[in-house]
Amino acid sequence: QLFDEGWIWAEAGESPITHAMSDDIPEREKEVYLAQLAEQAERYDEMAEHMRAACMFGQELNERERNYLAVAYKQAVGQRRASWRIVSAVEAGEEAKGNHMTTASATGYRKKIETELKTLCQTILSLLADLLIPNATSAEAKVSFFKAQGDYHRYIAEISDDRERTGETKLAQKAYEEGTKIAEDALPVTNQFRLGLALNYAVFYYEVMQKPTDAVRIGRKAFEDGVREIDNLGEESVKDSALVMQLLRDNLTLWTSEAAG
Repeated sequence: QLFDEGWIWAEAGESPITHAMSDDIPEREKEVYLAQLAEQAERYDEMAEHMRAACMFGQELNERERNYLAVAYKQAVGQRRASWRIVSAVEAGEEAKGNHMTTASATGYRKKIETELKTLCQTILSLLADLLIPNATSAEAKVSFFKAQGDYHRYIAEISDDRERTGETKLAQKAYEEGTKIAEDALPVTNQFRLGLALNYAVFYYEVMQKPTDAVRIGRKAFEDGVREIDNLGEESVKDSALVMQLLRDNLTLWTSEAAG
């Protein structure tokens, strides 16, 4: 199993909600609160919708709100990516057995999941292009948003054929490149957002571009640069960066062992 930074968000949970919502809470704050509540209830589609509504107010997201947005769409999309893989495998198995009726049923179900997945990806991509990236002022925010833009184009490319796959692949690569330029100019090599971008960019080269040499190059550079500087970080920062670096190392180990085999 390859790891990208979406795996981190699946493991990260907020502490239980401890404050009550007043009757006169501002609408934007209400949407953010409901997103937090939806996370606790593990209702990620609704969490994503509440964060979409919060974004529509046009204000720049703070770090906590960016985290909510990332969790919501990574979980909602991630569940469908996992479902798509399962159904696609069943579909291929039925086709190999010559079971035409069940193959057709599985194909229809796969396409239903694809529609849901693409709709979610297109929603967050619109938010990123129209509101989030233009409104971002910090380097960390810009890098995290360009990474997300690359990720969601990558997810569409993974389930698309021919022309659509080519177009989404180009858009993903452009987003990752834009984020990398900002990260290299403005963020230290141990910054978790810079490392997370490198992690997902490397996965993109391995999975979508099918260029393992480039994937290893990107991943190894980020890992080795981070290792040289990680002792200079504080305890909390070390935890965040070390988790991403562990994922980088796991992928590098897998990729180099496959190349050797």
